[in-house]
Formats: sequence, C-alpha cells, structure tokens
Amino acid sequence: MKKNITVAYGDGIGPEIMKATLKIIKAAGAQLDIDEIKIGEDVFKAGHSSGIPPEAWDVIHKNKVLLKAPITTPQGGGYKSLNVTLRKSLGLYASVRPCISFSPYVKAVHPDVDITIVRENEEDLYAGIEHQQTPDVHQCLKLITKGGSEKIIRYAFEYAKSCGRRKVTCMTKDNIMKITDGLFHSVFEEVAKEYPDIESEHYIIDIGAARIASRPTDFDVIVAPNLYGDIISDIAAEITGSVGLGGSENIGDEFSMFEAVHGSAPDIAGQGIANPSGLLLGACRMLLHLGQTEVAEKVENAWRCTLEEGIHTGDIYKKESSKKLVNTAEFTEAVLERLGKKPSHLRPVNYDGFDPHIEVKINPSFPKDKIYVGVDVFIQATKEEFHDMTKKLEEASGDDFRFKMVTNRGVKAYPGELPRTYITDHQRCRFVSKSGGEVKPRQILDLQGRILDKGLDIIKTENLCEFDGKRAYSLGQGE
Repeated sequence: MKKNITVAYGDGIGPEIMKATLKIIKAAGAQLDIDEIKIGEDVFKAGHSSGIPPEAWDVIHKNKVLLKAPITTPQGGGYKSLNVTLRKSLGLYASVRPCISFSPYVKAVHPDVDITIVRENEEDLYAGIEHQQTPDVHQCLKLITKGGSEKIIRYAFEYAKSCGRRKVTCMTKDNIMKITDGLFHSVFEEVAKEYPDIESEHYIIDIGAARIASRPTDFDVIVAPNLYGDIISDIAAEITGSVGLGGSENIGDEFSMFEAVHGSAPDIAGQGIANPSGLLLGACRMLLHLGQTEVAEKVENAWRCTLEEGIHTGDIYKKESSKKLVNTAEFTEAVLERLGKKPSHLRPVNYDGFDPHIEVKINPSFPKDKIYVGVDVFIQATKEEFHDMTKKLEEASGDDFRFKMVTNRGVKAYPGELPRTYITDHQRCRFVSKSGGEVKPRQILDLQGRILDKGLDIIKTENLCEFDGKRAYSLGQGE
C-alpha cells in the first residue's frame, strides 16, 4: 500500500541529491505517493518571511511525513531558520542522528564508531528569543522546560531499549548553568531510574565533546539539549568520515521529517558532484518509519556495497582507501546496480524486529507553592553613571526592599569596588524583601515606579521566586 509523503527539493545541491535519492528508493520498491512543495530561499525572496507558503503547510499537515533536502536561509533581513521553524511548528521534539564509521572503506579518524545522538529539538537557545537591550548588550534567552526535558530523555532511553543499546549518556553544562542545564540533568537522573537494564552516565559538555572526538567508542546513545546536540552530532559525524554521510530524522507525536545533516552547499550546486548519501540515509529512516523495512534494508545494503567497493564522491575520496572517483549521477547508478546485494565486509543492515515507532508519555510534576522574594531590575547606565545610579537605587528601595547588589555581566559590581573587568552599560540591580519574606507583585511594580521617578532607564525585570521553599534564581558571581 502506497504511503503519502511530502517532498521538498530545497536549495543549493538539494535538487540534485533529492533526484538521486528518489531514483534509488523508487527502484528499490518504495511505495510512495509524493506531493512536492516549494520552500526555502526562493520563497523567502518572494516575500514569505517564514520561507514556506501557506499552501505548503497544508500539504505537510495532510501527509504528516516530510522528506526535505537542505535549504538556504538568506542572511540578514530578520529571516528565521526554516529548519528550526519546521521542527518547532510541527512539534518535532526529537532529532535522531546515527553516526557510524565505515572504515577502512571510508577513511575515518576513528574506525569503530557507532553512536546515536538524540538531540532535543524545540527549546534551549534555539527558541530564538533575542533582544538588543542597550547599545552594548545583546541577549539570547535559554529556555529549558521540565516537560520538554523529560520527553527527549525518555525518548532516548526508549530508543536505546528498542535498538538493543547498552548505555545512554547525558551531556550538559550544569556546573555553570545550574538552573537550566541543572534541570535537564536532574530529569535525566530521575528517568534513568526507570531503565535499570540500561547504563546511564553524565558528562559536562566540554569534556564530553572532547571524549567524542578522542574516545568515541566509550559512547552509545547520547542525549543533550538542542545546541549541544547540534554541535556534538557534527563532531560525531565528522570523525566517522564526513558530515556528508549523515542522515537525520526528526520525530514528533504526529509529524516526522527526514533530511541530511549537512547544509545546502551552494558553492558546489549545479556541478553534479554532490554526495547524496546523507539524504539517502535520511530517506531510509523514513522508509522504516513508514513500515517499508525491506526496502530500507535493500537500499542501505546496496549503499554499503558501493562504499565497500571504493566507489566514492569527491568529499570522501582518498587515494589510499578509494578506487573510483565518481560524480552524483555515477554514484547513484552504482547504488542502483547493487540493489539486492549485501556487503561482504561491512556489517549488512538487518532491521528484523526493529520498531521505529516510539511512544513517549510524560507526566511531569511541578512545584505547588510559589512566592516572590525580590526582583532583579536591569538598568541601562554607563560606568561613568554607575555611582549616581546606585545612590538613586538606595533612595528608591523604600520600606519594602533592601537594595542588595549590582552585577555587571554577572560579576558583582556593588557594594564594593568595581570589578577589574570590562564594565558595560547593562546593570543587574537586585532588590530583596527587607523582611526576608514574601513580597507582592504590586510592591514590585511600585518599586519600579520609584526607580523611574529617579530618571533611571529600566530595560527589563526578572522576578525572584521561591518554589516550594527553594531559591529559583542564580546568585551573582561574588554574591
């Protein structure tokens, strides 16, 4: 029975590798009814700031499965990444990127890598909430939610379970970002308890990324917040031979999207030399998702035969490990000629018993009691205006608040001497309850009014809260 899918040919090398991919999977027996849509650079330039017209959304919503070639987001003009727009708008919370070495046939830094990166896909810094707050200071908000963390972490463990994997590793930077990354890590520890047969561990992201590059066989499945997952999946792909070999699936509760890891490579577009492997492997993941397991196996085994026989495009061609340099069309024909064959030395693909459909149900618990205990008022003031500002803030604190401190780029600048670092025009001014207890939102607003009456420029405010009696805000450096 044919399955309905949506296909986007993309930009740059996208049309070339999509044509090759569709030719191969159709020849292998894929049962597909294809609706094509136009998204990407030309749509941006035609006046659709999202890069996707309404009629394309209609097709995506109807078919629910999207095979997408790389697209280009124009620089400047306030354009948002269409890749991020698609992932977030369709609820594609899980990005799954297998990274496998095919050594010695494809030269790799490490010959025995088989890692899967499970990347959170909807939040973190990729929420894309940015502001310029002063002439000098620009801000990007990092959003980590308890529900989003639980969903992706639970998916990673379920993926490991379904694939017979032995270990799930979490990577964060919670030694520095104790609230946001700390939440992700703590949820990981809680979820891991429910999977006693799967080993679990945590790495700080910097040493974790270094270990992926130096000792990748230590890892199996890695789960990480959005930005870290993006970075380490490229590291893992690169040490296995090439980012050009990486396929990706983006999974949600209702929709799914399959693509190559790499970008649109406009510098080689139209030359017929692009490697279609990443998109082809992404398409194989799509076939598994659609239940066409035998077709996926046939394509991947033919592809592995092609690599094994040294038939390589220029991005992976090496004199010592390759036998024949081919272009896109020649590589496509080589895979087609090997449909039905299995590799002799590389491990053949076998998906018997593999179920790619992972259902994740979450029921996160949340704190019950929330009280306000103060407020951080961010004020635009230069270094020269600093002392006058602090005097006015002391006067404005009133009977309800104690003016506790000022930080500049997170470092305490008041009380005491200014720190020996660059002082910008963005001051975080902390007020806490003078009584040590709760303050009301109206008191916080009244405080802001008194600050404005002093002629100071309030940029933004962040209320200081306690949840179930626990402090829910970070201390300043030196506080």
